[in-house]
Amino acid sequence: MAAKLKDVAARAGVSVRTVSNVVNNAPAVAPATRERVLRAIDELQYRPNLAARNLRQGRTGLIGLAVPEVSSPYFGEIAELLIDAAQDRGWTVLIDRTDGTAERERRLLEGSERHTVDGMIMSPWSLTPGELGRHSATMPLVVLGEQETGGTADHVAIDNVAAAREATAHLASLGRRRIAAIGLQPQLSNGTAEQRAQGYREALAFAELPFGESLTREVATLHREEGLRAMRELLDSPQAPDAAFCFSDELALGALRAAHEAGLRVPEDLALVGFDDIEDGRYSVPSLATVSPDKEQIAERALQCLADRVYGRLGHLPARQVTVPHRLVVRETAAA
Repeated sequence: MAAKLKDVAARAGVSVRTVSNVVNNAPAVAPATRERVLRAIDELQYRPNLAARNLRQGRTGLIGLAVPEVSSPYFGEIAELLIDAAQDRGWTVLIDRTDGTAERERRLLEGSERHTVDGMIMSPWSLTPGELGRHSATMPLVVLGEQETGGTADHVAIDNVAAAREATAHLASLGRRRIAAIGLQPQLSNGTAEQRAQGYREALAFAELPFGESLTREVATLHREEGLRAMRELLDSPQAPDAAFCFSDELALGALRAAHEAGLRVPEDLALVGFDDIEDGRYSVPSLATVSPDKEQIAERALQCLADRVYGRLGHLPARQVTVPHRLVVRETAAA
């Protein structure tokens, strides 16, 4: 016979109400008590009737995840982590792709999809803070990435300026004097490239190194082919760089290919640092130095923010700005 709520309560030595609070992820449960209840749930293999619970509470048990690209290794990793964290809370994740366009981002937040989910996690590239704020007022919304929300929606991101500054400073510490930047995207308003470019410039200024258009390259996307093209252009210039900070690992892998084609040794002739710490970079030859965001924390904090809004724990408190840690991972492309 399937275990019931009262069976779990008896096993854990707590009230049925406490078990209900744990199952519904309510915050007012002591950590030790929560752990005892979760252990009892596992031992008894208790499975709550999520459909009935959601029906009683007027919820669907579904949340939306909107990302610009599903083929991106970074967004793929984030999606997997979010799915795992959502399952722990009894949610199912519906994923959609926006291509980073305002039209598709707007459609997801305004269309019929919004009525089938309890809340939405989105990494927007084009919507303005005003539009994000307008939608967060009528539906629980958590924003990932660098796009500013104007303090109108919960926002989870890393400190991109500091991360870019650390990556560039590391290249300068290796004695590199012509450090390029690959990844500027003036066509987008999401702030990613702007913040990483700011950190890059700050590090160059601190190290008293040159900065100029000859050392920077704009890209249409953050993909490998654009990194290959940009690095080819840089290496064909009169004063080629001896290092490059790439705004994504995919760009850096493309740049690594261009260096190989040019017969350069990495890192001896050209040092490289990427951004995102995707799996491919760990197995490239040489392995890719990179900025590693704490992706597990991004997923966990985003889900916690969404749960707090869906279950009404925060009332009408102002939106939260959550800064997640990052670290510089020094691998072979930027070894001393």
